Amino acid sequence: MTTIGKNIKKYREKAQISQDKLSKLADISANTVAKLELEESSNPTIETLQKIAKALNVTIDDLIK
Repeated sequence: MTTIGKNIKKYREKAQISQDKLSKLADISANTVAKLELEESSNPTIETLQKIAKALNVTIDDLIK
């Protein structure tokens, strides 16, 4: 799993929200969230990362480090 995928999953689980809930909070598709966590999509756009980071109340740096 990529660092980004692992971190999204880690922070999502820490916030105790489902992939579906994260997708709604971030205004992206649930499929996108699942693909990122499963490494099927390894190059998310900055916009997608910003939306996910905001929904999880973390920084983009938290997601990519």
